[in-house]
Amino acid sequence: MATYDTEPLSPAVKRTVFAGCIGFAVDFFDIYLPVLALAPVIGYFEPPGLSAVASTTIYFFTFAATLFGRPCGAVIFGHWADKIGRRRTTMVSIAGFGVFTLLIACLPGYATVGIWSLVLLIGLRFVDGVFMGGEYTSNNTLALEMVPKARRGFVGGVLQGAFPIGFAMVSAVTSFLLSVTTHQQYIDWGWRAAFVFGGFMAFAFLMFYRTVPESPVWMESEKSVAPLKEVFSGDHRRSLLQVFVMMTGFWFSSQVSSILPGILINQLHVPARITSNIFLAGSIILFFGFVGCGMLSQMIGRRRMIVCSGLAILFGGSGLYYVLVAGALGGAPIAQTVIVTLAFYLLTVSPWGIVSTYISERFPTHIRASGYGIGYSAAVVIPALTGIYLLGLSTIMPYAFGPLVLLVIAGALVITGALMGPETRDVDMNVPVARDATEPSVLPGQAPA
Repeated sequence: MATYDTEPLSPAVKRTVFAGCIGFAVDFFDIYLPVLALAPVIGYFEPPGLSAVASTTIYFFTFAATLFGRPCGAVIFGHWADKIGRRRTTMVSIAGFGVFTLLIACLPGYATVGIWSLVLLIGLRFVDGVFMGGEYTSNNTLALEMVPKARRGFVGGVLQGAFPIGFAMVSAVTSFLLSVTTHQQYIDWGWRAAFVFGGFMAFAFLMFYRTVPESPVWMESEKSVAPLKEVFSGDHRRSLLQVFVMMTGFWFSSQVSSILPGILINQLHVPARITSNIFLAGSIILFFGFVGCGMLSQMIGRRRMIVCSGLAILFGGSGLYYVLVAGALGGAPIAQTVIVTLAFYLLTVSPWGIVSTYISERFPTHIRASGYGIGYSAAVVIPALTGIYLLGLSTIMPYAFGPLVLLVIAGALVITGALMGPETRDVDMNVPVARDATEPSVLPGQAPA
C-alpha cells in the first residue's frame, strides 16, 4: 500500500496546483455552457416545428462540436507544450477560448439569419473546443509534474474535480438567470449573459496564470525534436493505443451523463429549473467523488481502481439508468428521479478522478503533453457521435433507453483498456529523464529500476 508524503508543498507548487484546478474549472465551465444554458432555448437556433427527438439531437451536436475540437487542440497545443513549455501554451489556449466564448454570446437566432444561426453556433463551438483542448493538455501536465509521487493520486483527483466545480458554476449561473428572467427574457438575453460571464472568467484566470512558474521537470529535460512522431512510434504507440481503448470507454460513459439534462427535459419532461438544480447539487457531491477515487488509486493502484470503475459503470450505471428512465416514464415522484439521477451521476462520473494522473504517468517528460492530450482527447471522437447512435437505437427501442447500450459498451472498454496496461503508481514522472535521440531511458508506464 502506498504511503503519503507529509512534507508541505512549497508555495509555488500550491499555486500551480490551484491554477491547474481553477483553469480546468474555467475550461469546463465553457465546455458545458451549452449543456445547461442552451437547453431551455435551443429552439432559438432551430427551424420551427421540429420533433423532440430532432431537437434533442441538435442540442447534442452543439455540445459534440466542442468535443470534436478538443482532439485537434490536444494535437496542436500538446506539440507546443512539449516544444516551448507548458506555461506559455496554457496562456495562449486560455485567451483563445475566452475570445470565442464571447463571440458566441453575440450570435443571432434562426428568425434573423435562418440556418446560419445553427451553423455559426456549431462552428464557433468547434473552434472553442480546439482552444479548450489545449488548456488541459498543457495545464494539467504542468501541475502533475510539480507534485511528489505520493501526492499524485490526490492532486489528480483535485484537478479532475474541476469538472464538478465548472459544472456547478454553469448550473448556478443558469439557475440564477432562469429565476430572474421570464422565458422570453431568457431567450432574448439570459443565455447570452451566461456566455459573457464565461468569457470574462477566462480572461480573469489568464491574469492570475501569469504568476504560475514553468515546470522545472520540463525545463531540465531534453526536448523532443518531433513529439507527435515519437508518440506514434515504438512503445509509446502501444501506450497510446491502450489509453485510447480505456478512454473511449470513459468518454462513452461521460457522453451519457452529458446528454442526461437534455433527456430529462425533452424526453422525461422534468422542468428545466429542477434539472439545473439536480446537476448543481450533483456537481458539488461529485468533487468529493473525484478526490476519493484519486486517493483510492494511490492506495490500491491505478490499474485495479480503473478495473473496479469499469465494473461500476457496466453494472451499477446501467442499472441505475434503467431505474431512472422507467420510473420517470411510469410517473414516479420527482424526489425519486432526483435521488436516482444523483446516484447515477456520482457512480459513473467519479472514476474520472483517476484518468489525468494515470495518462500522465504513461508517457515520459519529453512527450508527456502530447501523449496526455492525444490520449485523453482523441478517444472522444467515436463517443462524440452518440447522437447518431441514439437515433439508430431509437428504431429498435424507445429513445430514452438507448443510453443503456452505451453504458454497457463504456464499462467493457474501460475494463479492457485497464487490463491492457501496466500499473503506473510508482513511476517517477517528476524526475527529468535523460534520453537519446530515439527512446526514453525509462519505458513509459514503468517504474525505474
